[in-house]
Formats: sequence, structure tokens, C-alpha cells
Amino acid sequence: MKNLFDLTGKRALITGGVHGLGMAMAKALGHAGAELIVNNYSPDMLDVAKKEYEREGLKVHTYVFDVTNDKEVEKYIDIIENEVGPIDILINNAGIIKRVPMEDMETEDYRAVLDVNLTGPFIVSKYVGRKMIARRAGKIININSMMSELGRNTVSAYAASKGGLKMLTKNMATEWAKYNIQTNGIGPGYFATSQTAPIRVDGHPFNEFIISRTPAGRWGDPEDLAGTAVFLASKASDFVNGQIIYVDGGILATIGKPSNED
Repeated sequence: MKNLFDLTGKRALITGGVHGLGMAMAKALGHAGAELIVNNYSPDMLDVAKKEYEREGLKVHTYVFDVTNDKEVEKYIDIIENEVGPIDILINNAGIIKRVPMEDMETEDYRAVLDVNLTGPFIVSKYVGRKMIARRAGKIININSMMSELGRNTVSAYAASKGGLKMLTKNMATEWAKYNIQTNGIGPGYFATSQTAPIRVDGHPFNEFIISRTPAGRWGDPEDLAGTAVFLASKASDFVNGQIIYVDGGILATIGKPSNED
């Protein structure tokens, strides 16, 4: 059974894996035996992240490139495969959000969110996928969101991008499953990260909202994603394709409970 989840000898590319949930998933793959390749647009952020990975004894390579730049991605996927080796696992994690009411959002900002969150995974998967097709093997994990299924005030661009990514995931599975490539997604719920720290305090309305609406009664811990990430990257998921696994404490399974209900 342990062999099903063993990633020893595998190489995993994680886009945007410099902090938060991306780093948590990358660490999980590293501790399962994978050699890590981490991308970001910022050399400084990559340097800090590299030291964090190495502190945990993980083997990591870092590359600076823009996931929305077609030619740049093509170039660096070739460089990575020549310098490190074949990419066995791809996690399309890089993403941005702009919280603006739809009627006030600039079209260029809307397009920027879709470019990173939806076009980026298409571009990176295209070039990695070509090599996986030639090898007849690969694992691709797209990082979706609860916003792949529902909307929320001020996140029209983000929800549109993550809804599109859900369907791109399913279509990638439809086209590439015959090449022994498994393409699936992870949809995180609300997690305790540095970005959410300011609102995760007693008395904050959003903190109370999340705790009251989540059946598990808490925010997710980044390590809660570890098992799902390793499962989708490993032999254990060899017949799982086109699925989005929501790691959300049950929030999508319920309409929530009234404040006066036990």
C-alpha cells in the first residue's frame, strides 16, 4: 500500500509554489519523495522559498518565468527537462485575485485575472503535456476553488477563471487520458494562511461567517491539502481522471446553519 503513494524518483513542477497553499502542497510531494521544481515570477520570493524547502531537507530547483507568456513557458519547460529531468507531475497553482465589485472592475483587471488563473494553466499544461504524451505518463493537478462552483461578492473575475479551470480540467482529462495522463483538480475551501490572518480573529464578521458556515467548524490548515495532493500525484489515482476534489471542511455540501441552531 505504501508504494501506491511513494513519489521517489518523480519530479514535480509547482507553479507559484513560494508560499501558502502552493508551498504546503509542494512540501507534501517532497516529503513523499518527489524532487521539486518551483516556479514564480519573482526571484526574491523564489530565493526565500528555496531556503524554506531546503530547511526541511527537500531537494528543490527554482525557475523564474511568467506562466502567461507562451514563448517563455515553452523555453523554460525545455530547460527544466534538460537540466533536471522529465516532469512527471505538474501542479498549476499560480493564481491571483482582485476583489472589486463587478460594476467597478476595469476590463483590463478582469482579463489579467483570467490570464493568470485560466490561460496560464492552459499554456503550462500544453507544453508539459506534449512531453507527457510522448512518454505516455503524467499527473496534472489544477488548483481550482470553491468559486469553481459558486459566486461571491467582488470576485467575478476570480469565479469566472476558476469555473473555466474546472471545465478545462475535465477537457484535459477527456483528451489526454488515453495517453495515461491523469488530470484532476483540487478545490480548497477557506484556509488559515498569512493572507487570511487579519480576518481570522475572534469577533471579525468574516471569521464568524466561515466558522458558522463550515460543518467542520474551523478554517482549513494548509497541511489538510497534503493527502489530496499526494493522492492525485501518485499511482493511487491512476484511474481517477477529470475530477475536482473539494477540500473545504464540508462547506459546499451545505447551505449553512442559522445562527441560533446548535
